[in-house]
Amino acid sequence: MPPGTGIHHDIDVTKSHRIRRALTGTLAAALLALAAAACSKGEGAAGAGDSTEASDSKSAKADSSAGSASVAQATAAAAGETRVNLPVVAEDVIEGDLVLTVNTTGQVRSDAEARLRSEVAGTVATVHVRPGDRVRKGDPIMTLDPRPLDLAVRQAEIALKESELRAQDNYVPDSIVSGQAPSAERRKNAELRNGVDANRVRLDQAKLDRERGTVVAPFNGVIDRVSLAGGERVAAGADVAVIVDADRLRVEAAVLEHDLPLLKVGGTATVSSSAAPDRPATGRVVAVLPLVDSTTRSGRAYVRLTGNGVLRPGMYADLRMEATRLTKRIIVPEKAVIERDGRPLVFVVRSGRALWTYVNPGRTNGREREILPDSSTGQIPVKPGDQVIVEGHLTLTHDAPVRVVSKRETARP
Repeated sequence: MPPGTGIHHDIDVTKSHRIRRALTGTLAAALLALAAAACSKGEGAAGAGDSTEASDSKSAKADSSAGSASVAQATAAAAGETRVNLPVVAEDVIEGDLVLTVNTTGQVRSDAEARLRSEVAGTVATVHVRPGDRVRKGDPIMTLDPRPLDLAVRQAEIALKESELRAQDNYVPDSIVSGQAPSAERRKNAELRNGVDANRVRLDQAKLDRERGTVVAPFNGVIDRVSLAGGERVAAGADVAVIVDADRLRVEAAVLEHDLPLLKVGGTATVSSSAAPDRPATGRVVAVLPLVDSTTRSGRAYVRLTGNGVLRPGMYADLRMEATRLTKRIIVPEKAVIERDGRPLVFVVRSGRALWTYVNPGRTNGREREILPDSSTGQIPVKPGDQVIVEGHLTLTHDAPVRVVSKRETARP
């Protein structure tokens, strides 16, 4: 090997190693830089993720807070609803007369109901009414053909004149001869022998039949039925029409034997029907009949009243007849008295509260009840003017908040 060659070779190797080290260092630096950049990006992404999670957490917390607020509001509203005053209907306690009554049923009848008949035979010329027509006393109902009746009157008049002439022939000639007027007895005998009196009766009968050719209303009323038509041939006694007085009514009531002594003639009676229970009529007890049916053990009482446009003859009606009047009593509505734990009580409204008040109830007429003094204190726990609840109190508790309303309001859905 020539001199110096080994030295150059060593120098080249050394340079090569240095270059490699430099490249290796540069590469490592680049890799470190890339790694650092990647780490920073990762940290940035992680930071973004953390912020997203934080925002989601905040949203969840906000939703949770809103839900809690809604629940709290609903609970408060429910609590507010439970605190709302309950609507009830109340009536006043009064001091007055408690009228005890006998309750029963009866049938409505007209005080005047007539079946009109033709009293003479003939042919119907005109029917003046129809069912449902209102008529007054004396109004014509039906008229027969008047011609046969007029002829009968004329015939009776002629027969009377003939008999009078025959009677005169018996005493006039003798009076002329004697120059003296016939005595009243002789004239009467002559008329009897010649049928003057009989013909006078026949004339009166013919005139009466002519009057009866027109059937008239015997009283004010309503035509219920018409039984014939114009042109029809009718016999004497044939039905013409039925007329009913719907204003003057009476009720025949069945009364149990133990209630009969309680009734008084002249006492008031309230009559109602299922057709219009809210429109009762008021009448008077006019008679308590003496006989008692041995089968039903009941007697009869008559109530007379004026029609109210609802009651009609033939209807069955409910009656409440006055029996005894208890004066100066503290009275509450029957519906106000209820029982709790076997004790009667009423709810008295004071300052918007329903106060549970025990009472000592007395007699009742089905609508009202008297309140008696307490057996221990001798005091009546309610006084006139107090308001007692009659509707909406069956499930109330003591001291419950209430609001008094009208029945119309409680009927609203």
